[in-house]
This record gives sequence, structure tokens and C-alpha cells, in this order.
Amino acid sequence: MLTFMEMLTSLITAAGVIVLCPLVKGLVPSSFLNNLFSIYEEYFCTPKITLFFRTDCGLSDNQMYDVASTYLRAKIVDSSKCLNVGKTVRQERPTFDIVPGAEVIDSFQGIKGLKWKLHAEKGFDGRECRRYFTLSFDKKLKEVVLESYLAEVISRSKAIREAERVLKLYSRDFVYGTPGREWSSITLEHPTTFEKLAMDPEQKRMLKDDLDKFISRKEWYKKVGKAWKRGYLLYGPPGTGKSSLIAAMANYLKFDVYDLDLTSIRSDSALRRIFLSTSNRSIMVIEDIDCAKLEDRDKEEASDQLILKKPKFTLSGLLNFIDGVWSSCGEERIIVFTTNHKEKLEKLDPALLRPGRMDVHVHLSYLTMDGFKQLVSNYLGINGDHQLFEVIEALLKNKQVTPAEIAEELLKSEDPNVALRGVVEFLEQK
Repeated sequence: MLTFMEMLTSLITAAGVIVLCPLVKGLVPSSFLNNLFSIYEEYFCTPKITLFFRTDCGLSDNQMYDVASTYLRAKIVDSSKCLNVGKTVRQERPTFDIVPGAEVIDSFQGIKGLKWKLHAEKGFDGRECRRYFTLSFDKKLKEVVLESYLAEVISRSKAIREAERVLKLYSRDFVYGTPGREWSSITLEHPTTFEKLAMDPEQKRMLKDDLDKFISRKEWYKKVGKAWKRGYLLYGPPGTGKSSLIAAMANYLKFDVYDLDLTSIRSDSALRRIFLSTSNRSIMVIEDIDCAKLEDRDKEEASDQLILKKPKFTLSGLLNFIDGVWSSCGEERIIVFTTNHKEKLEKLDPALLRPGRMDVHVHLSYLTMDGFKQLVSNYLGINGDHQLFEVIEALLKNKQVTPAEIAEELLKSEDPNVALRGVVEFLEQK
């Protein structure tokens, strides 16, 4: 009669024959194979646990995927044989990142064998469609990994992000390096600050005070039951500094910027997914809101009579994400709308302009003398008076010129006298 060890040895031998011989493997039932390999793993392999870090987490992005990606950047140079190397024009040093299929072996408090791996899934067309990380470790380490190691990964990732902190400008242009994500980004290096804006000084002070009040009132928003967000409408002729003001707001608050092109949105559900994928402490920019092709609410009600409805992007959907139930999914967020024609918004739907959606309306008008002096300070370094200022001030009262037009004139010469005489001639001819 065979002993237990002899039987086990026979099973292992059988498993080896089946693995090494495809012909035999094809003749053995799959249920028997599964049982055989389960016995082998139970007695000869240390049980493993694998954690998955996917890019998505329900309707929003999975922050743990980003945490893992950031954390492993500091590990891959020593632990991985294959690296992605990149460098933009403005970066001083190259950056390194893990490539799909690569493994990183980590350790923690004397524990070794914490194996990370980046996986890439392909769609039916053969193109990469999604990425995810896995973390595999011995089952006996479960408590340490879940309660201590992951907390250390999160803490280290946060420290790395703070050390590397730069403002980001996000757009929805697809990047093959990050499939499955709603946004791609570049570093936002716009130099504009409030001090450099060619705006009315009182208007700048009002806007900075409003931003400061918004940032400091987290508990107040919670107490009154409002989502911690604020909406701004910037309106005025082209060239009056709407984009520069947005950059100044981002630099002042240290907020990332998401540039949302509404013409690319096909349905309310797509807009919901996009909004949920943005981060806190950010500015969502929707430029030229009056040009968006939104189905108004009267047409929506009429189309509701149809039995089969094609998914669509509606004004009601946009209003709900700005000031409805979904607006509470996130905090410390700012939404900035821009338009060259405010009257068109009133025709689209007056409800779009009310507080809670566009809380602060900022009119960026044609250039005033205060704004002109700021431009002269920026471009020519003149912070006092000049003999031509009186002539220019008189001309500005009767001319409609934008800061962008005058800035172009000031660029033509570094000699203050030549540049200012050019401005006088430009205003006289306009």
C-alpha cells in the first residue's frame, strides 16, 4: 500500500508530465488538472495574494493607481531593467517611468518579495486600451501590507508629489502613454500674476479678496450645506485678458487647470464622467460657453415624448453638474466660463447666469490708463511718469483698444521713447 508521501510524489510526477507534454495535457480533463495543480500549490508553493490597482474606481479615477505610479518612479531605476525615459524642452533632467510588463521588487521593514508589475490590456483592435498595477506578496504578509505598507506607499507618494509640485494644464487630447484616462497634461508655466495684469486695480483687489474668502471657508460651506465650489464668468471683447486672468488665478491659488472643450462632449453621461475625473483644488475652464451646442430645455421636453432617444449633451445636464447633486462630488473647485458676448448667454438660458453657477461676473473691458501703465511697467520697466502719458491718456478716452493690441505695439522697441511714440501713432490712426 502506498504511503502518503509516495502518493504525493506520484501526483507531482504526473503534474510534471502533463505540463511538459502538450499531448497528454490535451487528453486530461480540465477539472482533474485544476485539482492536481491546487494540491501542488497547497503543499509546495507559498500562498500568494495579489492586489489590483486599476485606473478607474467606479465612475471616477482611482487615486491608488496614481499613488502607485508616483511611488514606483523612485524605485524603478534600481529595481527595473526596462525604463521609459522622457524629457520636455523645459525640464532640466530626464524623468523615468515603468514600462508595461516590467516588475519592481520592493521591501519594507525587513520584508522582501513585494512584487509590483505594470500590465497593459489590449482591445479588440490590438491597441492598448487600459493599464493597471498588481502587487503580489505572501499570504502571511497580508496584515502588514494592508495596514502598514500601503500607508507608507501613500505617504511616500504624497511627499514625492509635494517635492515635484508643479501646476498642470490638462486637456482631453488622447495620449497613447496613458490609455483609459480622461485627461492628459503638460506643465503649466504661464508667467502671469495678478500684479502683471492690465486690469483696473480695484477690480483686481476685489477678485483676489473673493478668491481668498473662498479658500478659507471650507467649514462655512459645510455648515450651510453648499458644495465647496465657486463659479466665475469672464466676459469682454477678444484680447482683453481673459486667458491671462485664468493663468493668474491658477498661479495665485496654486491650482491645476482643466481646459474643457464642450464641443467634444457627446452626452450628459460623458460630461459626468469627465467632471468626476478632475481633482480637488483645481480650476475647470469652459471657454466660449455661448458657442457650445447645447440642446435647450424646451427642446429637451419635446424630445422626451420620443420612445427611442439618442444620448445627447443638454443644457440641463450642464446645469446639474455645475449646481446640482453631482456638483458635490469634489471640493475646493472653481469653474471659470468665458465669453465674448454675454448677451448671447442671456438668450441661451438666463438660469445659466444665476448665483450658484456663475457667482461672480467679471467684465474685462477695453484698456484704461491704469491698465496701460501696468503694461508699460511690464514691457518697458517704466514705473513712474513719462512725458507722453498725458497724450496717451487723452487718446485712450476716445479709443477702444485692447491690452493685446497695445502689448503688440510695446514689443516693437525696447527704447521707451520709440515704443511710446509708436503707441501714440497707433492710437491716432485707430
